[in-house]
Amino acid sequence: MKKIILLFTVLIGHQFLFSQSETIPKKITQKAFAKIDFLSIDMPFDPLIPDEKNMGFTGIHYNLFLNDLFYTGIGLYGSVTGDRGGFFTLGMNAGIKKYLSEKFYVDTGFHFGGGGGAGAKDGGGAFILPHLNLGYQFKNFSLNTGWSYVNFFDGGEIKGHQANISLEIPLDFDYADYTSAEKEINTNEFENSNWNKKPKKNSLMVHFNNLKVLSKARATDGTVLEGKTIKLAGFEFTSYVNKNWFAFLKVDGAYDGIRAGYMDVFLGAGYHLSMNRNRTNILAKLGFGAGGGGAVDTKGGFLLYPDISIEQQLFEDIYISVNKGYLLTPDRDFYTSNFGIGIKYYIKRNGVKIDNPHFTKGKFKGLEVIVKQDLYFNAKRMQDPTENLHQISLQINLDLNKNMYVAGQTSFANFGNAGAYGEGIVGLGLKTNPLLNKSTTLFTQFLGGAAGGGNISTGQGLIIKPSAGLDYKLSNTLNLRASGGYVKAKGGELSSTFINLGIKYNIAFLKLK
Repeated sequence: MKKIILLFTVLIGHQFLFSQSETIPKKITQKAFAKIDFLSIDMPFDPLIPDEKNMGFTGIHYNLFLNDLFYTGIGLYGSVTGDRGGFFTLGMNAGIKKYLSEKFYVDTGFHFGGGGGAGAKDGGGAFILPHLNLGYQFKNFSLNTGWSYVNFFDGGEIKGHQANISLEIPLDFDYADYTSAEKEINTNEFENSNWNKKPKKNSLMVHFNNLKVLSKARATDGTVLEGKTIKLAGFEFTSYVNKNWFAFLKVDGAYDGIRAGYMDVFLGAGYHLSMNRNRTNILAKLGFGAGGGGAVDTKGGFLLYPDISIEQQLFEDIYISVNKGYLLTPDRDFYTSNFGIGIKYYIKRNGVKIDNPHFTKGKFKGLEVIVKQDLYFNAKRMQDPTENLHQISLQINLDLNKNMYVAGQTSFANFGNAGAYGEGIVGLGLKTNPLLNKSTTLFTQFLGGAAGGGNISTGQGLIIKPSAGLDYKLSNTLNLRASGGYVKAKGGELSSTFINLGIKYNIAFLKLK
């Protein structure tokens, strides 16, 4: 009888553990790394700048390892020295990283993208950038250097060989299968799971900023900028190193106040001070980055961004933020006072080990990253004949629930004689539950924001961009995406239908609530 009771107890215990493992989604670790690189590009002869300096081209990349050797990811480049401030590109990376010993490795890869600006001879914007580097692995980072080649091959004249140097930092992340999205579980149920660790803290903010020009700088077309207000829209992502210190990435584009086309990108660090039982925050930040375009003369493009913000809690994880700071070139030739307002969303993710009784549940939230190619039919120009416009595009979606998401998108022209054209837009989307044996999802979205450059007629830069399409499931993390829609510029003649095709990478992360 005792043996029967013992056997019954073991079976019940096994079933309980099995049901628990089925309840808690599996934690998967993705190997990845961030990369910052720099290369000095010899520019083609331009009679308007006969003694033009090399363009210092710096990139920010994030790559995922597909296995022990191969990686792929995305990268954004911008000019920081020379005479082409406002020259930006977006592209995709693919490469191989092979260790020759414990410390030394060879890295060879390929970058394909689109972009341009600042009056450079970028043609349609499409370019390639292969590299072959030798690297050394330190404890927490690696350095590599070697040969690279750049070619703006779609009618552009920027091409040549140059050395490059890169800094790489491992940035792995944990995730769950996207089918776990919106699953909600009590935190005590994670106690014996791999999710039982300290969470990481991030925030995402959508904001509007006004830059009031204080210096006597003139635009590249001779227009006086002093006293003008450049209106920007953009987003900011932060990742906390500890309770107070954080790193941030900030991207903005102009939608009013000057000719369309201005953009800036900043990397930086800051200090976070909380008070009033964490309902009020004060943040001090310092950013370094690239900016220009829209006829704003930022010389080589390198900018500084000191700023202070005050935040007040509105809802559980949502704060309103007001910021005041400055944006300027190091020599203060272009010097602005910055005032803005934003909505910020805080996330404690991928861990439940926290001494705060306020957090009692964990919820898995869906995150989607889409890389696609757009085709605008008959995109109106300010001067040149009308023709089709092609652009490479990156979109990131955060699910609000199973059928609604917020989206942010940036795009750069790569074919169609408009290399300097770019977009930075945000909005909302709706999607169905999976249909047709859970293989297909239909969606519609409405995005709007800043766009300009490349002689495309966008007025002062404000566009709206509704669309609809479908996702077709290829694997647990990959989908094929296709859609069509309409893009319209306020104050400009751009009014085009468009189609696109791309790949969507989708995962879920654990959020405390």
